[in-house]
Amino acid sequence: MYFSYSIIGKLQLLVIACAYGLGTAVQKVGLADMIAGQALLIANGNPLVMLALVYIATALLTETITNNAAAIVMFPIAMSGAQSLDVSIAPFAVAVMISASASFVTPIGYQTNLMVFGPGGYRFTDYIKLGLPLSLIVACITLWLIPQIWAF
Repeated sequence: MYFSYSIIGKLQLLVIACAYGLGTAVQKVGLADMIAGQALLIANGNPLVMLALVYIATALLTETITNNAAAIVMFPIAMSGAQSLDVSIAPFAVAVMISASASFVTPIGYQTNLMVFGPGGYRFTDYIKLGLPLSLIVACITLWLIPQIWAF
């Protein structure tokens, strides 16, 4: 059992390391601007809707890869969106940080979730049943508080 957790830990480090390159590439080749442009069309120039889109995209990404990698990939997109709206990057950066750290829906997105998965005898569906409502609560509270604390 130790062997499998050791391998998973090494794979997570590899994913994080690769994400640094991917995050840089997303920004350098203009993909961040393109994705942010499409999100701006959906948001119709509304910073609050753009903030929600950034939060949701980061949350979805962090459930499939590690939280660090999700933040690295999403930050250039959030930054590009904020610059296109000509608003402060602070609310978007905070949304990325919180969303990437609020990984409750799968055992994959955060190391602690994965560490207790096997020894606790949990099933993948256990994370979904309890994590999805918790993630929605955190998202609602976060998206309500961010604009009040960090102005656009």
